[in-house]
Amino acid sequence: MKMPEKTLDELRKIQKDTGNWKENIDKVAAKLDEDYPVKVNAKALWILGEMGLKYPQEIESYVAQIASFIKDDDAKLRERSLNALGRIGRANKDLIIPYFDELMNTRNDENGKVRLAFVWACENIATNAPELFCDRLAIFYEMIDDSYEKVRIESPEMFRVMGKRKPECVKPYLEKLQYIADNDEHPVVRIHCAGAVRITENAMNKND
Repeated sequence: MKMPEKTLDELRKIQKDTGNWKENIDKVAAKLDEDYPVKVNAKALWILGEMGLKYPQEIESYVAQIASFIKDDDAKLRERSLNALGRIGRANKDLIIPYFDELMNTRNDENGKVRLAFVWACENIATNAPELFCDRLAIFYEMIDDSYEKVRIESPEMFRVMGKRKPECVKPYLEKLQYIADNDEHPVVRIHCAGAVRITENAMNKND
């Protein structure tokens, strides 16, 4: 096993040096090697995601390797893989389409943080490719009732993202979201559902 602290310091320096990201993509991707411990792999995945948002074409050759961590035994690596795919997919949906079904399956992950990363990744992708989620919104509605509090809080935000871009897709959920906004026991869930309703209705009014 390679020494992690020196490698982590190197990765932190690269992360801060955003002006040279393009030149350092290969160096960061090399840290996905199995000889490195989980915390190094996880840091590399996070940085590659941010690099991919800025330089999607330059990251293309590593997307398959990044996506392979979706099925890793370690929950932190599954989480970070989703984070990275979300950022890369936000920049260029075509790069993550081959792994989209696998990504969607992570909504059922046993780990709450991984399910949270799933929602966050989908929000990122939906920002510029909302059409991918119009017929999948039932997933996020069900996740408002997730056992992990942070997933409950974040799931309504998917309707906000979609409502701004594809309000017609969110329209069937408006009454249900309003009910949650009025009645849910969690104040932030109520706030986020209300926000999704408001943004969707505003978008529909602009389109009229």
